[in-house]
Amino acid sequence: MADDEQQKIKKIAAAAYDYEGDSRWADYWSNILIPPQTSRSDVIERYKRKFYKRYIDSDLVVESVPSKSTSQSTRPPTVEPQQTRSRRANVSATGTRTTSPAENAAPLGLNRQTIQFSVNAWILIVTLLGILPFGPKNLSNKASRLSLLGTALSSAYSLYILYGKPRAWNMSAIQIWFQSIVQTKDFVCVMYCLVLLSFQTTFKFSMLPLLGRALIHNARFLKHNFGQSFLYRKYLDHICFWVEANTTTISNLSSIVEIALGFLLIISLFSAYRNIVPTFMYWNLLKVMYRLPATGSYHRNTWAKISRVVMPYIYRNAMFLNTPLIYIQRWWLQ
Repeated sequence: MADDEQQKIKKIAAAAYDYEGDSRWADYWSNILIPPQTSRSDVIERYKRKFYKRYIDSDLVVESVPSKSTSQSTRPPTVEPQQTRSRRANVSATGTRTTSPAENAAPLGLNRQTIQFSVNAWILIVTLLGILPFGPKNLSNKASRLSLLGTALSSAYSLYILYGKPRAWNMSAIQIWFQSIVQTKDFVCVMYCLVLLSFQTTFKFSMLPLLGRALIHNARFLKHNFGQSFLYRKYLDHICFWVEANTTTISNLSSIVEIALGFLLIISLFSAYRNIVPTFMYWNLLKVMYRLPATGSYHRNTWAKISRVVMPYIYRNAMFLNTPLIYIQRWWLQ
């Protein structure tokens, strides 16, 4: 029983691991061929666990996929429909193959990755409109809020693609499903956007993490789907290569912006633009970001840099802050 609980914890940790931030995952995934007639989300989830077992935690148990060779070998021979035989006869007679409308519509339909790319491209444009200093202030504020709303919807849709819905609408199934998504980067992004939407004012530099997320997703999609096209190689290859090579730098910059925004919200409590409850919610979100595997390494690195700069000054000139800082650290590490 204890082993089952331990494996459940390991599976949750494997699902919450930041694969996109690990350069080894891109090389590992590039060598994977997805079999036809299989669920892409199930394949991604399985190979993520195999990657986690190989490079992170060798004690994780990855279930084997049952073989379908027996069922396929014992399957009775199927009778070829009359329409198929007539179509083949037409092919042999005319030398050309005529396809049905359903066959033509399949490749042209929008898949989930294309929808995600379209939304992220729209978020990228709207975020730039909200960040750039020129332009009407009203337009900038609306663009910032649209960027937050679009990123929240895009992250929620990504969670739906990877984890789906709860298996049953009861408390235990919802709790298991929630535990599988609560430690992911997309869930943190949803909460980040919802908390910022609750503020009456907008902070332009708070859009930088959204801009970095949209850049990373769009660069990966373009490289994967248009890597061999002439326009991509001529105009976008260097940009997408730079984004993928600096994914860690972008994540570190996002963590700096998120922590700086927290201190700015504390300062705003002494102004006319105070938002007490949203500020408290945001600092609890920072506390969650500090502990989660997907964002914890970047936030801990930023907090360590802040501590190396600030703490010596406090020890020398502001000893009266030691006691409040001790209580704050206890609350932070709970």
